[in-house]
Amino acid sequence: MSMSAGRIESVRIRGFRSLADVELSNLQNANVLIGANGSGKSNFIRFFEMMGWMLRSRRLGEFVERHGGADDQLYGGNSVTPRMEGELALRTGKGRNDYRFTLSHAHPDRFIFTEEAYRFSPTHYATDAPWQCIANGHREAGIVDVAQAWSSVEPNPVTARVIVHLLKGCQVFQFHDTSDTSNFKKRWDTEDNNYLRTHGGNLAAVLHRLEEEDVKRFDLICQHVRRVLPVFDRFQVDESFGKVSLRWKASGTDKTIGAHLTSDGSLRFFALVTLLNLPSEMLPDVLLLDEPELGLHPAAIALVGSMIKSLAMERQIIVATQSPLLVDAFDLEDIVVLELREGRTMFRRPDAEGYKRWLDEGFMPGEMWQKNLIGGRP
Repeated sequence: MSMSAGRIESVRIRGFRSLADVELSNLQNANVLIGANGSGKSNFIRFFEMMGWMLRSRRLGEFVERHGGADDQLYGGNSVTPRMEGELALRTGKGRNDYRFTLSHAHPDRFIFTEEAYRFSPTHYATDAPWQCIANGHREAGIVDVAQAWSSVEPNPVTARVIVHLLKGCQVFQFHDTSDTSNFKKRWDTEDNNYLRTHGGNLAAVLHRLEEEDVKRFDLICQHVRRVLPVFDRFQVDESFGKVSLRWKASGTDKTIGAHLTSDGSLRFFALVTLLNLPSEMLPDVLLLDEPELGLHPAAIALVGSMIKSLAMERQIIVATQSPLLVDAFDLEDIVVLELREGRTMFRRPDAEGYKRWLDEGFMPGEMWQKNLIGGRP
C-alpha cells in the first residue's frame, strides 16, 4: 500500500468537550462549519489539533496539560464522562483505513489509552476487514510504535504506517496571534521553508523560498494581496546570517514596512493568501482552518473564500467560520450546521432539495444563514 494522498471520509467523536456524541459522515472536499458562538465549531477543530499532538509529536500529555488537564477535555467532566472515544475513516484510492481509540481519565488528571485499533478494508472487499487491536494502558498513541516496527511480529504495520501518515497530513491552521511577541514578528531560520507552519511564523522563510524557486507563484501571491491592500507593492524578505524577517514594500515609494508595523488583519491575510496558493508539494492532504475571517476586510474575506473553494478541488478543507460572507463562497451542500442543545453539540447538513425555492430565488447560503432559514443562529 502506497502512502498516497487521502481524505477523511467520516469521523465520530464521543466525550470530547461539547462533542458528547457526534458523527460527521460523507465529508466533502469543502466542509464549512457554521453555528452560534459556543456551538462546538472550535471544539471539532481542536479534536484534530489533539490528533496532531498524539501522532505527529507524540505529546498528547502536553496537549492535555496546556488545555487545563484531562477533566476539562471531557464532556461534563470526568464525573459525567470518564472516557473519550474517536473513530476516523480515511479513504485512499485502494480502500478505507479505519482508526479508533479510547482515552480514559486516570490519576492525576491525565489520559491513558484503554483501547486502540486499526484496519484496512480494500475497495474490492464485500465486508469490512477485522480490527487489529493494540495493547492498551499506554499514555501515548501505540499505533505510532506499530507503524515504526519493521518485524513480522506486529500485525499489518504497513496499514498502521499509512494511517499515521494520513492523520499526520491533517493540519490545523490558525493565524490569530499577531501580538508583539507573535511568531510573525520574529526573525526566522531561512531553511525552515518546506511548508507553512500552523501558526504562520515561518511565513518570511516560505516567501523567500518561493521568490527564489517559483517567482511566478510569488508574483501571484503579491498580486492577490494588492487586490485587497492597494498600498502593497510586493514582499521584500530580508535575509541575514541564516535568518529572515517579514517586510513589504509600499507602492510609489522605496519605503519598506516590517511585520511590527503591519496591521493584524493584514498579517493574517498575508499568511492565508500564501497558504492557499502554495504548490502541491508544500501542502498537507487535509487543511483545517479556524475562523480565517478574523480581522479581515469584507473584500479580503470574499477573496479568501474563493481561494478555499478553488483549493478544495485538489485538497480536503474543513473551515469553521462566523462569516456569512465567507459562507457565500460555497454551495449549500458544503455547509454543516452546528447547534448546542442542553450542552451537547449537534451536527446537521441542510438538504439542498428542501431549500430549492430559496436557492432558485437567488438566495446565497450566507444570506439564508442570517435569515435563520438553515439554523445555526443563537
